[in-house]
Amino acid sequence: MERIVVVGGSLAAVHAIEALRDGAFTGEIVLVGAERHLPYDRPPLSKEALRGEPMPSPLRDPEWYAEAGIRLELGTAARALDTDARVVILEDDRAISYDGLVIATGAAPRRLSAGNDHVHFLRTVDDAAVLRERLHSAKHVAVIGGGFIGLEVAATVTELGLRSTVVEVAPVPLARDLGDDVGSWLAEFHREHGVELVTGRLAVDVEPVADRYRVWLGDGSAVVADLVVAAVGARPEVDWLRSSGLGIADGVLCDRTLRASAPDVVAAGDVMRWYHPLFDESIRVEHWKNAVDQGRHAAAVLLGSDEPFAPVPYFWSDQFGASLRFVGRAHAADDVQILDRAADRLVVGYGRQGAQIGALCVNAARELAHHRSAILSRAPLSV
Repeated sequence: MERIVVVGGSLAAVHAIEALRDGAFTGEIVLVGAERHLPYDRPPLSKEALRGEPMPSPLRDPEWYAEAGIRLELGTAARALDTDARVVILEDDRAISYDGLVIATGAAPRRLSAGNDHVHFLRTVDDAAVLRERLHSAKHVAVIGGGFIGLEVAATVTELGLRSTVVEVAPVPLARDLGDDVGSWLAEFHREHGVELVTGRLAVDVEPVADRYRVWLGDGSAVVADLVVAAVGARPEVDWLRSSGLGIADGVLCDRTLRASAPDVVAAGDVMRWYHPLFDESIRVEHWKNAVDQGRHAAAVLLGSDEPFAPVPYFWSDQFGASLRFVGRAHAADDVQILDRAADRLVVGYGRQGAQIGALCVNAARELAHHRSAILSRAPLSV
């Protein structure tokens, strides 16, 4: 290979580039990114960035790219991919040919059914900068969506001394991801810290009212706030691939090695789903460590590796000083056991067909290694 193109200014992209150079690839590497910024970390956007701390710094400084001989094409998104001609077409109609391609375009916030013009979404450093400025004049923030990002934003603005209201369609937050028991514990935890939760009701529209905003709910009631943030999940950035012929189904479909359905094309990070042999299912993971590890693994595959990508997934979230850590999977669990529960501590195990597949540890990080080993060995879930 003489030229490898990496599409997406993401965490996965940076680690793919680093692994390519570590793997002795001496050819040309082109990084294509829709944002004008060098790739940066996104987890701080819902926490430190909103609190007024410095915005995330680039993952690598400009000198690193120069020394590694990386050609940067930032501020112009990819518009299409021709896998027959091996060409990436940019929004300005320029075409960049490739011998190998890494797709790492990440995910974008899901939109509401209506009222999007009156809400803030939080995905980029520019989004965070605008939202942080608006928080200076706000007293009450409505957050639509009780997932991890929504709860982190609610916790952050509450710690800033603002009133926060979370609107969640499920009876409790994160029920679909982690189960009703975990959702109930998190709901009580957030209420104790001052967050208002409006659950079991769908946000159907947002409209301006004088200098405030009314969030209309499905039962006809409403929440009125100075600022509205929507955090209702993310969708993989695959629109630019619709005519490429690649297999796509809630992400770029890849095999167990991270190869996509075209020669010399791999994918990494939030944009893709792959077959995971440990869990015997096709999964998509939107978390920091997965992006790092997949970026490096995808690069190795382009350079000749045929190893499957099969780690135990891991992610974390920090809310009101509580450290939430999760290993494995909770999807399709047929056995959920509360292993330890207190006002400030929670340990939950997830099993499927007699074997442990996941564990949530809140303020119990020392137990993670034990549960990870149990998942790898397919040990039975037990108290």
